[in-house]
Amino acid sequence: MPDLYVSWSEYHQKIEQLAAQIYQSGWDFNQILCLARGGLRVGDILSRIYDQPLAILATSSYRGGSGKQERGSLTVSQHITMTSDKLGSRILLVDDLVDSGVTLQETIPWLRKNSNSEIEEIRTAVIWYKACSVIKPDYYVDYLAENPWIHQPFEHYEKMNPEDLVVKIGNGS
Repeated sequence: MPDLYVSWSEYHQKIEQLAAQIYQSGWDFNQILCLARGGLRVGDILSRIYDQPLAILATSSYRGGSGKQERGSLTVSQHITMTSDKLGSRILLVDDLVDSGVTLQETIPWLRKNSNSEIEEIRTAVIWYKACSVIKPDYYVDYLAENPWIHQPFEHYEKMNPEDLVVKIGNGS
């Protein structure tokens, strides 16, 4: 399968589809925890739709390489960023996609071990679920049997620096 290219409009529509799917499941969660960077936008929008607190856990498994498509070992930040003292007990763990699935697979036990609150349940939600993943998310919009590389609408910023931006917008002063 060729690479998958996603526009901003498609991206937002898929987040809305994910939100509707979660709602239709009837599951009552009290915390959204997004995995940064990919899950930030998804988590932010779901947090607004559901009016639930958003927590952020920074993770990274991609390193350098052409288009940052090379997987490395998973790095998880030491702390969860949130505005409350404790995480909720029923957590919706959000990312943009599951590729290998290692990030979600390793984050769930990390949360149970490192959380400062009692966790009753964790469910996972992503936009894209690739067949090569070692974990199946609880909620997803698209199942990708052929495991394409997904080009998301914000990726062009990864190749841009502030100087390029100033030239682009014509504000050289």
